[in-house]
Amino acid sequence: MEKKRIIAAGGLVINGENKLLMIFRRGFWDLPKGKLDDGETIEACAIREVEEETGVTDIELGDLITITHHEYFDTYLQESVIKESHWYAMKVKGSPTLIPQTEEDITDIEWVAAITRDAYLKKSYPSIQEVARIFF
Repeated sequence: MEKKRIIAAGGLVINGENKLLMIFRRGFWDLPKGKLDDGETIEACAIREVEEETGVTDIELGDLITITHHEYFDTYLQESVIKESHWYAMKVKGSPTLIPQTEEDITDIEWVAAITRDAYLKKSYPSIQEVARIFF
């Protein structure tokens, strides 16, 4: 039986200081992303999820970076699913204030300088490391 596929989108966001936006959730540094809503375009989903999870607005959507796939156990569906995440390059002007979406278990959020980026990525998921490797 083929596993259910969950479509999601998110962004690799760079600010005006060339810093990367990263969120901390469930013990890992991550990039903001989330599930596609019915009737929503994948691009609109990517922007909405970044806005909801981080509080950042006025996002400039760039090109699709890559699409990743990973399997996980969905506690709501009570089954293993495949998450297909569409990752976009994004930019924002300046260094906007960050507001973590705590109801999504986001406990920290930071603008990460290039010099410390690898240390954060070592504490992230393989799919996030892949997105960063392709982008940078």
